[in-house]
Parts: sequence; C-alpha cells; structure tokens
Amino acid sequence: MSESSLRVFALDSGRAYGESVCRELGVPLAAHEERQFEDGEHKARALESVRGRDVYVVQSLYGDADQSVDDKLVRLLLFVGALRDAAAARVTVVAPYLAYSRKDQKSKARDPVTTRYVATLFEAVGADCMVTMDVHNLAAYQNAYRCRTEHLEAAPLFVRQLLPQLVAADVAVVSPDAGGIKRADAFRQRLARALKRPIDMAFAEKYRSGGELRGEALVGDVDGKFAIIVDDLISAGNTIARAARACRDGGAARVVACASHGVFATEANPVLAAAAIDEIVVTDSIPPWRITDARVAAMIRQVRTAPLVAEAIRRLHAGTSLTELTES
Repeated sequence: MSESSLRVFALDSGRAYGESVCRELGVPLAAHEERQFEDGEHKARALESVRGRDVYVVQSLYGDADQSVDDKLVRLLLFVGALRDAAAARVTVVAPYLAYSRKDQKSKARDPVTTRYVATLFEAVGADCMVTMDVHNLAAYQNAYRCRTEHLEAAPLFVRQLLPQLVAADVAVVSPDAGGIKRADAFRQRLARALKRPIDMAFAEKYRSGGELRGEALVGDVDGKFAIIVDDLISAGNTIARAARACRDGGAARVVACASHGVFATEANPVLAAAAIDEIVVTDSIPPWRITDARVAAMIRQVRTAPLVAEAIRRLHAGTSLTELTES
C-alpha cells in the first residue's frame, strides 16, 4: 500500500493495538507525541505532516487501570481536532469498542441519550467518518451521527474460530434474551452456510424486576447439542450466566459464549466462575484486565481483530466496498 497519502495513528494507550493493525496494513504507525501537564490537562500532536492526507486514528474506547474511558475519549477528541487543524484531508476514527453506545435511548424520565451526545462531540472536532465493531444498537449508532458511519462484524471471526469444534457436532445458536434474536439469527445463518447444514435456534427468557434479572425459560431445543450463546458484550456476566444455566437445564452437552466485547466488570469474576460455561470467546477489542479469577481466565479465548480493522482501513482508503467484510 502506498504511504504517500495514508496516515494511521494510535494514541499511547492503544499503541500496541495500532501497531498490530499497521503490521497487517504493511505501513508504519505514524508518529505523534503526548504530554501530560501538572494540572491534569493533556496535549497530543502529530509529529509528521498530515496535510492533504487520508488519516485514521485507531483507538478502542474502554477504561483500564491507567486511563478511564472519559480520559481516552477526551484525548481522542482533542487529537482528532488537532489533525483537522493540521489540514488533514479526511480524519476517520476507528474505535473497535465505542464507549457510551449502550445508552442510546431514554429508559427513565430525564435520562441522557449519551450515544447522541458523543456523536455530536466527534462531529464538532471534525471527524469525517466513524468506524466501530458490533455496536450495541446499530440503528441508534447510524442515526446518532451525521458524518459517515461504518460498522464491522466479528461474526466471521467467531465462525472461523469455532468451526473445527462444530464439524461433527449438533449445534444450536442461542440468544440470551428476546432482544438479541436478530443478532443471534444472523450468526446462525452464517454458521449454517459455513457448515452447509441447518442450525437450530433458541432464546432465553429475560426481564428485569426491581433492578434484578429474572426469567428461567428457554424457548427452543438444545438437548444434547453444542449451544453457542451469542451477544454483543459481556459486562457483569449475569445475562450470559443465566442463559448458560438455561441451556444446561435444557440438556446442552457443551455451552460456549461468544461476545464481541469482553468488558468484564469486576463482578464478572464470581458470576462467570460459577456459570455453566465451557468456553468464552471474545475479540481483543478490550483486554480482559479485570479478570482475576484463574477459572474464568482459563475459559477465555481472544480472537484477533487487527486483520479485520486493517482490511477495513485498506478498503476505505481505496474507496472500495466494505460489504464483503460483513458478508464473508
């Protein structure tokens, strides 16, 4: 790939991931510097010209032990603004995990619609395009932004990861709740094409009462089957754990959870350690740094997303379609 018009940056907190993407692209990670001032303010600037260039900033927006999600968000916004002021022709933000995407509607009186507010911030600093992966609510994401949006899917990565285990297995794809049926069914169809045979579908009952998850029923047959629970993310783990228990009660022979983003809140350690799950497959959009329980750590398999992200950048830079990435 020509380096003449392309620049790929990653802020310090996401440097390792950015370097991985650039290795797949065959281009060097563009140089920048960051400074932290005594009063807590921050500055970041490019150390090479971006004038007239097609610029990409790769930054997964999750909180970690060093920086909160708000720290990362503000630093990214300021850096995007600096790139536009430095006369970049186009600035694309590539955020495999996009913070605040779950708060996309008012669920209580006077609630914020944070997804839309974050979109406004990115537009205000001059982002031309937003790219993310398996956002919580695709329609809300697309409607929140007035700039161009692109959406990547981890499902092909999960299918390739699981396929060797599934060749001789009787398989059922399970949604952990009724709201995720569309996502799970799309995964089921993709898996059926890969295996060249029909795949069963099921979903677990889930509703909230007084802030607590309730519902025990499983709709669909998983008896004696390899059950694959599909969701967009795992946070505290309660939803996945309840779905896994319903699968076991329904006679599932093996239970695997697939979630694009392993947020893994601290309370996920005891929840998942006690869950009836054999394996948890997530992408590397978020390192599982909060997982301290050895039993849970042994369950987790991470799938690399750098090749997918690199190919998306390659196609965006060349002006070609991203459709094949979601249909493969």
